[in-house]
Amino acid sequence: MKKILLCLTAMLLSFGSFAKGNLPRTIVTTDGEIDDVDTFIRMLLYTNEFHVEGLVYSSSMWHYSGDGKGTLFSSEMDMTKKIYPKPRTSLRWPGVTWIQELLNQYEKVYPNLVLHSKLYPTPNYLKSLVKVGNIEFEGEMSKITEGSELIKQKLMDETDSEEIYLQAWGGTNTIARALKSIEEENSRKANWSAIKRRISQKAIIYTIMDQDATYKNYIGVNWPEIRVFYNANQFWCMAYPWKRQVPKAFQKYFEGAFMGPLIHEHGPLLKKYYSYGDGQKQEGDEENTHGDLRIHKPQGVFQTYDFISEGDSPAFLNLMDTGLDNYKNPSFGGWGGRFVKSKDNPFRYEDGDTAADLNPETGKMDKAFPQTRWLEAMQLDFLARAAWCVKPYEAANHAPWITVKEGTRLFAKAGASLTLHVSAQDKDKNSVVQFKAWPYEEAGSGKADVRLQDAQVHVKIPETAQKGQSYHVIVEGADNGVPVLTRYRRVVIMIN
Repeated sequence: MKKILLCLTAMLLSFGSFAKGNLPRTIVTTDGEIDDVDTFIRMLLYTNEFHVEGLVYSSSMWHYSGDGKGTLFSSEMDMTKKIYPKPRTSLRWPGVTWIQELLNQYEKVYPNLVLHSKLYPTPNYLKSLVKVGNIEFEGEMSKITEGSELIKQKLMDETDSEEIYLQAWGGTNTIARALKSIEEENSRKANWSAIKRRISQKAIIYTIMDQDATYKNYIGVNWPEIRVFYNANQFWCMAYPWKRQVPKAFQKYFEGAFMGPLIHEHGPLLKKYYSYGDGQKQEGDEENTHGDLRIHKPQGVFQTYDFISEGDSPAFLNLMDTGLDNYKNPSFGGWGGRFVKSKDNPFRYEDGDTAADLNPETGKMDKAFPQTRWLEAMQLDFLARAAWCVKPYEAANHAPWITVKEGTRLFAKAGASLTLHVSAQDKDKNSVVQFKAWPYEEAGSGKADVRLQDAQVHVKIPETAQKGQSYHVIVEGADNGVPVLTRYRRVVIMIN
């Protein structure tokens, strides 16, 4: 009996049977483009920040496997109709093994990662989550798949009512199939309204563009109360046209001089990261020529080891607890972008012109700046996480934790003056944290006057403030480690 218990214990430890605690739950669906691969590698370094419960292959308007029967398919999306006007049997399909291959590399660095956080999931646990979803064609949602069943079961599980954050790095078709299965199996039951309400409250979808039509045609029509964070503009600063989106001051963090050492000095997982001119070629995607600067179209624009794209990284970065309190409040803004409530659907949050921030480099309102304003801190944080793959705890840097003595939800009258006392805790010895404080005008009702003196933030509310309005103050703390790491505390002052 003792041997049996020991074996069971070893198995449980191997499959990562750790408690998720207060970490948000998430399932990833991905079409496997090279930017998904790079996003996935970065995400693995942050899997101690959220509880992954599914890794699902899916299709999109850019990538699908075909059905193996020679069936021809034409896109219904305007962009891909123009790019691929002729019917096809498949499109740039990278296969259904690349996740497992990356998890094999994660397994090699996992012993070092857990020196920095015990919350990293075990490789075997993550491997157990990999499922194939709806991959045959763009928007295909007619077939029940292992991936759709996983999502369905997580949503229907009444023993765990915590919300599930569904990331759509490609199309939403596998998510749509899961919801369709729930509808088909339950819509005739007497308690269908209660089931539908429970599922709608449990699911959150973060989607990078519409990469198929299943949200428009099915999810939005039949499940209008599912919360959706729709990123159609801000993600471009972390995607292929980043040189047109990223402020000049931050572009050095995407160039080969920064990215090359990050990739090549931090172990086997990072070496699988795609970058310009690195000689790598994704199998199955004939259009992936980025690894050869001699034949890639923007020859001369990019240099060796320059960043290519991580267009889907905002989806998981939105789960990061950096102190910005954005996960529950999408209009607040954070590392995953900033979104405003749709005029047509109060459960849908969107970016675009109404979610623009003032870009101080150009002096203009900028649809990308709610994301680009954080890029320097995000890239330095990525470098620190890469170091966790190879360095012991004492030789690496870890982010500070910022505290505001007065709290983060305060009330004041128009014209009032407030003083906030800020402090920081840092896990690393001999660390010094430098503070900044600034008003986030676009996230609230306007701009308060904010001044930092020593460890005190002095805030003056405008005399014109009205009852019910809010003013956001961001307290920012950066340590003096290598690389410099930054965390925040957002104070929201409500006018009474």
